[in-house]
Amino acid sequence: MSLDGIKGKMQQLRADADASSAKADELAAKVKTLEQENLAKEQEITSLTHKNQTMEAELEDLHGRHNDLKKEVDQSGHQGTQNEALQRRLQILEEEAEEADKSLRETNDKLRQTDVKAGHFERKVQALESARDQWEEKYEEMSKKYAQVKKELEDLALEIGNI
Repeated sequence: MSLDGIKGKMQQLRADADASSAKADELAAKVKTLEQENLAKEQEITSLTHKNQTMEAELEDLHGRHNDLKKEVDQSGHQGTQNEALQRRLQILEEEAEEADKSLRETNDKLRQTDVKAGHFERKVQALESARDQWEEKYEEMSKKYAQVKKELEDLALEIGNI
């Protein structure tokens, strides 16, 4: 093997090592970005869960008020104007309950979607971490090969120098 061939091989190994290092850095940055996105999604899940719990409590309260008003309407059936006022209040509460139900369903849908997205990002982070680990292993192999070729070159140069 000629000296030029060894130098060429060393340059190729350096280029491969540099490319591997750049790819590992790129993947590490991508993993960090995805972890930040995952954290944001988890915070959004927490927020939506809290909102969901609040709305469920509000819905239960509205149902309780609805039942109370229904009882009041039934008890005061003989009083016409009061009955009409209670009917209007009952209708308003029913509309509020429907709005709360709709909002609760939307919040639950958003929660499910966010949960699915979080799972997707977790799988993506795992895949990127695996790819990063493979690149790091390849980089370590290339570094060992580089050190070995460098030692061979030094040995060859020493032999040539002794000649």
